[in-house]
Amino acid sequence: MPYVAEISRSNPSCFLFLIDQSGSMREPFGASATNKNKANGVADAINRLLQNLVIKCAKSEGIRDYYYVGVIGYGGKGVAPAFSGALNGRELVPISEIGNNPARVEQRSKKMEDGMGGIIEQSVKFPIWFDPLAEGGTPMCGALNKGTNILVKWLTTHPNCFPPIVINISDGESTDGDPFQLASDLMSLTSTDGEVLLFNLHISSSSHAPVEFPEAEDDLPDDHAKMLFNMSSHLPEYMRRIIGSEGLDVSFNTRGFVFNADLVSVIRFLDIGTRPSNLR
Repeated sequence: MPYVAEISRSNPSCFLFLIDQSGSMREPFGASATNKNKANGVADAINRLLQNLVIKCAKSEGIRDYYYVGVIGYGGKGVAPAFSGALNGRELVPISEIGNNPARVEQRSKKMEDGMGGIIEQSVKFPIWFDPLAEGGTPMCGALNKGTNILVKWLTTHPNCFPPIVINISDGESTDGDPFQLASDLMSLTSTDGEVLLFNLHISSSSHAPVEFPEAEDDLPDDHAKMLFNMSSHLPEYMRRIIGSEGLDVSFNTRGFVFNADLVSVIRFLDIGTRPSNLR
């Protein structure tokens, strides 16, 4: 059965995030209770995810390099690595370097239970590695091609790794061509443990109900959503177990795709998509 390779310092895996930075990302989430626009909401979700990955890899002697992580932005400024600060321009960065090199640390307010049935706000430190940007078109084909080039190099040097996971987050249609074949090419890359996994997270300003982890395109309202569904990988068995434990229906046909995600769906999708299956 694929997707069982041990993830360790001697055999790390990688995550690659492709982030839409087009002008429409200035718009608000459709059904979200927050007043954040899509660019800021996604940036916060990515930064929170990076912090959680650092924590998962932290041991008494330091941060172990179980993962290498890349964040590629695509929008009006083209397709390029999107880390801020000291990591600017880097394509794939070991998690220890990420943990030790946030661009800055902000003070954020977090609501917490006070232990007596009430809610209080507490100031917490929030490290920033990725800043929001929203301008221009949506060169998704360029982003997928960039991701393929990065992972070809990764798999050459890590042929036995747990397969890389690519998460594409976008709110619009590709403006530089049809991305379907490029997505297929990306998903055809393999390690000895299985094919590269490509998951697509569609976010929108509409009030249409989200569709999370579907197994067919029947409930999707338009051709663009159906294309993103069909260019998403089937979930491996360990992810189906995770989703099933959270009360969602899953089958062998379930794909790593969410349509019309609000901010809550974004956070859950990223958590499930990056939860390690075999970390040592």
